[in-house]
Amino acid sequence: MPIPTVPESTKSSLAQKLTARARAAWPQLTGLDIHHRGQFAYVDGELAHRQSVKLMRLHCGGSASQWGFALYLASSDKQEDTILPTGSFAGTPEGALCPA
Repeated sequence: MPIPTVPESTKSSLAQKLTARARAAWPQLTGLDIHHRGQFAYVDGELAHRQSVKLMRLHCGGSASQWGFALYLASSDKQEDTILPTGSFAGTPEGALCPA
């Protein structure tokens, strides 16, 4: 059985939303690298001097505006489902990049 994938239009929308939020909330990021696998989007931040840092994994909830969120934990080198600042495990992709 094939693994469902995120539609190209949703991928594009996600990239636009995350990039805009990163510019506004995290000026130390010079860019984002978003790669997709099945229903998941893996987001890495780009820092100065081409340094890359893993940030999170998003799980498509069926629309471009509803995603599950898992924070990357360097201590275990894994993603762990995490509650968004809204108090929910799912929300907008921009909500996952809220400033601390």
